Amino acid sequence: MQIIFVHHSCFLVEVDDKVLIFDYFDGDKVDGWHFAGRLPHYKPDTKIYMFASHSHKDHFDLDILRWTEEYPEIKYIFSNQIRISPNFLKRHGIQPQVREKVQFVSADNNYKVDDIEITTLRSTDAGVAFYINTNGVSIFHAGDLNDWEWEGAGDLINGMMRRSFRHEIKKISDKPLNIAFFPLDPRLGEHEFDGIDFFVKNTNAEYVFPMHMWQDYSKIKDFKRRLTNRQAAERVIEIERENQSFAFEENY
Repeated sequence: MQIIFVHHSCFLVEVDDKVLIFDYFDGDKVDGWHFAGRLPHYKPDTKIYMFASHSHKDHFDLDILRWTEEYPEIKYIFSNQIRISPNFLKRHGIQPQVREKVQFVSADNNYKVDDIEITTLRSTDAGVAFYINTNGVSIFHAGDLNDWEWEGAGDLINGMMRRSFRHEIKKISDKPLNIAFFPLDPRLGEHEFDGIDFFVKNTNAEYVFPMHMWQDYSKIKDFKRRLTNRQAAERVIEIERENQSFAFEENY
């Protein structure tokens, strides 16, 4: 199995005969930022599954729906918070028939797309998080599910956020989990590690990839130094750049 950190919250997972891509967007779609990550090219008959947790520009790019011509086997799994009506697609020059390739998902439900089993969690921001089982591998992509404690939001709001976040994570606390992608957002200041710290300590994730770092990868080492449990720290993968690849043996 190979994992590629593309950029921001976008990861690509190659497992056996399929490719799973999470929260991809073109690198210049977010105002004021340039993300340089690029996706590999595959044979036209490759089984590609594109996941989008919600509609924010740093998680979803409408242009991925144009890829059906190059990859006829491609399928999409979108939060139902993403609105793409037939008329909307026509206005953007996209064939409405592409919706037939989209599985829309809502929070707190189970789905099956081909042989991929999907369980959704409710985000503390928008859309969903994905817990996935396929080819003997369990994967979690949090989307924007995090303990978002913002300065100035107030104790009531931040307290509700924390309770909601922990409630969602506890839904998968006992589940097998090989690979996890989880936010570590430096914009949260002194609370930047709150969410990922709770996640690492309360799940069985074998490998945790920080994401949503806004290109500040130095925070990963800072977080690992804060973990008093050495085994827990070793589970956190250090990312240094966009388009970085990681190879894993099938038996881990």
